[in-house]
Amino acid sequence: MFEVAELGHTVDKSAYKEKSAQLRTELLTIQNQLRGCPFPVIIIISGVDGGGKGEVINKLNEWLDPHYMRTIALSEASDEERERPKFWRYWRTLPSKGTIGVYVGSWYSDPIAQRVYQKSDDNTLQAELNQINQLEELLTNDNALIIKCWLHLKKDMQVKRLKQLAKDPATSWRVTDKDRQHLGLYDDFISVAENVLTETSKAAAPWLIVEGSDNRYSSLTVGQHILERIRRHIQRHEITVLASADLAEPPASQVEQYNLLDALDLSLKLEKSSYRKQLEKYQGKLNELSRHALAAKHSSILVFEGWDAAGKGGAIRRLTESMDARHYQVISIAAPTDEERAHHYLWRFWRHIPRAGKVTIYDRSWYGRVLVERVEGLAKAEQWQRAYSEIINFEEAMLAHGIVIMKFWLHIDRDEQLERFKRREQISYKQFKITDEDYRNREKWSDYQKAVNEMIARTSTSKSPWLLVEANDKYHARVKVIKAYCEALEKMLDEHN
Repeated sequence: MFEVAELGHTVDKSAYKEKSAQLRTELLTIQNQLRGCPFPVIIIISGVDGGGKGEVINKLNEWLDPHYMRTIALSEASDEERERPKFWRYWRTLPSKGTIGVYVGSWYSDPIAQRVYQKSDDNTLQAELNQINQLEELLTNDNALIIKCWLHLKKDMQVKRLKQLAKDPATSWRVTDKDRQHLGLYDDFISVAENVLTETSKAAAPWLIVEGSDNRYSSLTVGQHILERIRRHIQRHEITVLASADLAEPPASQVEQYNLLDALDLSLKLEKSSYRKQLEKYQGKLNELSRHALAAKHSSILVFEGWDAAGKGGAIRRLTESMDARHYQVISIAAPTDEERAHHYLWRFWRHIPRAGKVTIYDRSWYGRVLVERVEGLAKAEQWQRAYSEIINFEEAMLAHGIVIMKFWLHIDRDEQLERFKRREQISYKQFKITDEDYRNREKWSDYQKAVNEMIARTSTSKSPWLLVEANDKYHARVKVIKAYCEALEKMLDEHN
């Protein structure tokens, strides 16, 4: 694979000066066009030690407008990063639409290093690469452009390059003990790298292998490649926009729906005296269990979905009454902000993943993609249909990190909802909760019910099931939610004792 980057390519100084001036102009021009495009550009610069990664990245920063690009240098994970799923550190740094992010150290760095140092085996590496492919597919499906460049050096050239750097007082600091150690692992590193590049070079995100022995050649080659990839991506986007009016929407889901919601017994209720006793019991239990989970550094994510006025807020308050406010946060999800719209729809949820032992409660969540965005036409059919698998993969990343995930759907019937709307209008401190949009949504009850049923059928897994809560009686709903969370915490703590 790497023979193409061992041919001794060079560029003389005069030719480089002429070509780099022209390339810089073209890059700035295409970067200006990119600013108006609804997709980000993610550039990954990787390769062997001494391959000139730093020189290439410095040139990109010199040639491009720094206002609309960012270099993300990631090395050893911090304590904050280790307490969250491994992709959290990458999601939070992803560039917004219309901008460029250059990664020095990416999601490839750790899997390669772990395998080279024999801290993982081939099966573990393959599992890591599968997750990387999932991540890149998710991003490219959302129209992100991923450009991956690998700078290669032959073994003798690597030795020569590191010696040159070590001799020069201005660059000697760049040669570390780890670099010298890597010299002895060159063959192992190349073997692992070849496997990684083969497994992750896909049509939408291929690897470019560049010879790194001459910095002028590698900088020009990477810069020209970036220019052409961005140019082609913009052209494809423009063609897609022009043709979109003539393209038929993908067919709606053909899943035969059986009505899970109508099967719920909404007559279930608790008398007030029984409610108070059970609430006190389970709130006391939750207080104790949440403190144990914090001490054991086991996080939780609680997702609340349901009809308008179904009692999500009331259930959340009864949960948080028995928890330490320093160790949980409630995230209320509404329409995305401009910043959030400039990223993948999952970006705003990755940002709030809790640290070890903490709890994040979502009042509405990522399921908006397959509910309100589907029903209201805010997402294309291909987008919300694709979201089922994207959501499952997202939750699997949380579960793999040991996070407890609970998903509650609070269900009421239409008559109960209307009664609650009317009561809210009569109570001064609840009037803000009722809007014209709430009444308008009632007209699409059947559409939402269909979407909810499909959501449950397609995203309720053995490790992350939906809990359907009969919520016509608020007392019953609140106790069921708290009891279920206590049981989940007990199970998790027992498994880890």
